[in-house]
Amino acid sequence: RTVMNMKKILKRIAKENGVTVEEVREEMQKAITEAWKNPPADGGVTAAYQRKVPCKGEVPTPEELIRYAAAEIRRQAG
Repeated sequence: RTVMNMKKILKRIAKENGVTVEEVREEMQKAITEAWKNPPADGGVTAAYQRKVPCKGEVPTPEELIRYAAAEIRRQAG
């Protein structure tokens, strides 16, 4: 379900910005990778939250991060 919604979201963002879906996803991945590789100097708080995000690799994909964030929002709202 999230994957289908993700496709629609990416298409909309791409259309609104005059770029391709691939470009949107690549930019999202760059931002996520940058955040994971260079967390702020906050005593490890951000890194601790990052470790909670389930992902197959060292850095989550946009889909993995969105899926986790959506589940956390639902859990906290529940």
